[in-house]
Amino acid sequence: MKVLHTADWHIGKVLHKYPLRDELKLFFVWLTQLIEKESVDLILVSGDIFDLANPAVKDRELYYQFLSRLIKLDIKVVITGGNHDAVGLLNAPQRILDELNITVIGGATGNIEDELIEIKNKHGQTELVIAAVPFLRDKDLRTKENDEKYKNRTQAIREGIKDHYSKLAEICENKFSDLPIIAMGHLYTKGAVTSESERDIHVGNAAAVESSIFSSTFNYVALGHIHRPQVIGKNEYIRYSGSPIALSFSEKSDNKSLVILDIKDGKIEEPFIVDIPKFRALKKFSGALESIKEKLAAFKPDFPLPSFVEIEVIEDTFSAAILAEVDDLVSQYIEASDFTILKPRTIFKEGAKDTSTLFEEGAHIEDLKPIDVFTKLMDNQLIGPEQQAMLKEAFMEVLESSNLTEA
Repeated sequence: MKVLHTADWHIGKVLHKYPLRDELKLFFVWLTQLIEKESVDLILVSGDIFDLANPAVKDRELYYQFLSRLIKLDIKVVITGGNHDAVGLLNAPQRILDELNITVIGGATGNIEDELIEIKNKHGQTELVIAAVPFLRDKDLRTKENDEKYKNRTQAIREGIKDHYSKLAEICENKFSDLPIIAMGHLYTKGAVTSESERDIHVGNAAAVESSIFSSTFNYVALGHIHRPQVIGKNEYIRYSGSPIALSFSEKSDNKSLVILDIKDGKIEEPFIVDIPKFRALKKFSGALESIKEKLAAFKPDFPLPSFVEIEVIEDTFSAAILAEVDDLVSQYIEASDFTILKPRTIFKEGAKDTSTLFEEGAHIEDLKPIDVFTKLMDNQLIGPEQQAMLKEAFMEVLESSNLTEA
């Protein structure tokens, strides 16, 4: 049996007002071809199918169009919800998709055993078990008993996640001790290398878990949420597949990939990493205006889609003329065939401050997270470290509640 692990598609993602729908379309075409080429039997998608809780009609169409391709390939699909996903939206077609060999678990189930999915072979025998754990929200993790037991919300959430996986591991040990087990998850683990495009979860990531919470009962852990592909805890069998496309300029140099597992004689062999082709480049040019003009003129990207370019103009002395030239330059490349400038910034070492930035030099409002803005406000009001820590936790709780309302 061959299993493919992917995650964080973020259908509907917009990068500086530009939808990333075209590269996802190309990714799904490529993925379909890979599944056929490698004779994949099972696909695991570990959360964040959509970027928004209420995705646009076109983005829902893209999702279902790809699922229809998978149905024609006659393979098993297991999809779990992420922190960006609306549980109700994913679960709505659950019964229909079940009949089509697609299992969707948008949120934590009332009966934890419903998260255990038996994968059967052609003879009807169970060959593999999936602990399909979606993103676990506060309401799934925090009980009155836990809140009283642990010192703070952060610890209660962390212990709640650990307890969830421990219960599933115990059930698997009792019922499926002779079968390979794969656990799925959409969470933040300690030591994970992040990018700018992940939304903070669980008290602003403060409730990050150790890789040790995953029992040795699980022969592989298919993680989602972090967009850079990586191994966790130096264990080749605990991995983030990463997002299939770059979702922010901080990922412009990342090599995107997914994971294929081969299961032979009841054992999972060493994970095989498949590089995903780049459909659109993200490029940054920095320096004096004249230097950037030369670099742009010489830039000839060779990708299926026009590249997205970030320019950072750095000049010694403030000049309104330079600001005007930068605006003209951006306009010149808005609809260029090879690339589009969609993230310009101008920095003057002396004189007026950067007029295109907010807070720190070189930072755009699109790059700032709500906690950044809140922290800056507290700094400006000279609030002390202890009060800041308490206020941040309260702010993150309100923010996460707001995100849940959207979902």
